Amino acid sequence: MASMFDDDYLISPLGADHIFPNPRNASDEGLLAFGGDLSPSRILTAYRKGIFPWYGEGDPILWWSPNPRSLLYPSQFKVSKSFRKMLKSNRFEVKFDTNFADVIKACAYTPREGQSGTWILPEMQDAYIKLHEMGFAHSVESYIDGKLVGGLYGISIGGAFFGESMFSHVSDASKVVFKALSDVLALRSYDFIDCQIPTEHLKSLGAVIVDRDEFLDSLKATIQKPGDLGSWQHYKWEYNDAR
Repeated sequence: MASMFDDDYLISPLGADHIFPNPRNASDEGLLAFGGDLSPSRILTAYRKGIFPWYGEGDPILWWSPNPRSLLYPSQFKVSKSFRKMLKSNRFEVKFDTNFADVIKACAYTPREGQSGTWILPEMQDAYIKLHEMGFAHSVESYIDGKLVGGLYGISIGGAFFGESMFSHVSDASKVVFKALSDVLALRSYDFIDCQIPTEHLKSLGAVIVDRDEFLDSLKATIQKPGDLGSWQHYKWEYNDAR
């Protein structure tokens, strides 16, 4: 993490207002502000500006806008031969917004290789659960025999979906919800899924790396769209090999 006293980039403390520094002026690492709170209005303001909170226990709230950015355009999700075979098996039942609280808790506490602890702290969980109740945050869940085995959550604003985290308790359980989300968002003419930090796994699924300025230009346009505020429980998905 960048120092709050970086000589080259000003890392600003946030006050009671919801004014963020211009993310175009942040370092490539992306840390541009600290402090403030996790109120719904502040978090939504941050996302509309291409900024998200990410910090560990004992740290102040840290706000980021890294360069470059990882985006997945919904119609460009890559399906490998082995994954296509699994999808055709209909092993998983996929649902939207039926179990948000359990999804975010599983994202927080599912062990991950090379990672100890979690950045999805209890106060972060509470903040996103509140955003879910307001109709901005959504979950996609995968089930086997009625048991939750995988999922993801994020925030929808305009024509953008901001992915936050995912978990998997069995093989492909998170990948299938990502595919389901991509298909549904493609049908609803969403512009992109913000995957935040580039990884090889996301790249293998079709995510591309874009310059932060390009991302911010696209974001400014897409948040003007009406969006899908409210529950997504009525969304249905089944794998269609034609997509």
